[in-house]
Amino acid sequence: MTKSNAESPIAPVEKRPLRVLLIAGSQRRLHSCPGLDSKARALMQRMAAMMPAGWQVDTEDLGNEHGKPRIQSCNACVSSSMALCVWPCNCYGPGSKTQPDLMWDLDLYGRLARADAWAIIGPVNWYGPSTNLKAMFDRLVCMNGGNPRPDLIDKKDTLKAQALERSPLWQTLSKNHLSGRTAAFFCYGDDGANEEDGNGRPRQLEHPQWFNAAEHPMRGKDERLAYQGLVWQCRYSDIEVPDALWACTVFGAGKPYADDQAEDMVREAAPMNSFETWVRAFISHVENKGPLPDIKEAEKSAATTTNQDRKRTA
Repeated sequence: MTKSNAESPIAPVEKRPLRVLLIAGSQRRLHSCPGLDSKARALMQRMAAMMPAGWQVDTEDLGNEHGKPRIQSCNACVSSSMALCVWPCNCYGPGSKTQPDLMWDLDLYGRLARADAWAIIGPVNWYGPSTNLKAMFDRLVCMNGGNPRPDLIDKKDTLKAQALERSPLWQTLSKNHLSGRTAAFFCYGDDGANEEDGNGRPRQLEHPQWFNAAEHPMRGKDERLAYQGLVWQCRYSDIEVPDALWACTVFGAGKPYADDQAEDMVREAAPMNSFETWVRAFISHVENKGPLPDIKEAEKSAATTTNQDRKRTA
């Protein structure tokens, strides 16, 4: 009779390759409108090629595509009770015909859980991250203190969740589910391309007296602050974001948008050097830190509980 895994005399081997997840967060997609590749995807692929031999490198492009599910919006369950916000999110599930959700269809919860480090690359859109990246991080509110026991609240019973949150049991359940991982952020803007007058004002502004161009958000200051919400969400969730791994650059300043494409980007030496410096810092930090323990348990905890709500999940 074969012994069960629990009875096996063979001790588990802890050594394993480092695992990293690289995410491109632009809305643009090569295979549908606009039909041109995004800088984020091009930079992600360049970064993947720079990773050390032996590392397990996972890549994902969150770009829009016709007919492809989107990341569904967060329903703000945590505003009713932290215990109503389930880890991983059970407002949606994989393979849904009525509410298809890219977070589940791409197994992003599981892939984030099984990686030692994440590298996130995306554009600056109106002084903030892309809607795709913001939607992903909105759906990751549950990684900070989310309820791993939806069976205790009959999936989504608000009154039961509020009672659980007030109980002593909650203190043993609520935790940072992806604690200890490293996250790195690289964003890029265009400094207004060729649509500004050189003084921080749009060329076609009819009433320039209505604001002070000197107060232009982040202009000439710290453009990386466009991603500060995502960075601090990670830090608040016990995911480390070293300052050296939070960077930003400018591509295509003063150029028409038509002349600021992925193939043009690679000819801009200074911003490309900035990107590659960030990649090398990422490699150094992750390598020095080494693999995280308990990855298998974290990955197991990130499995869907949709339609399995009476099963214990932690």
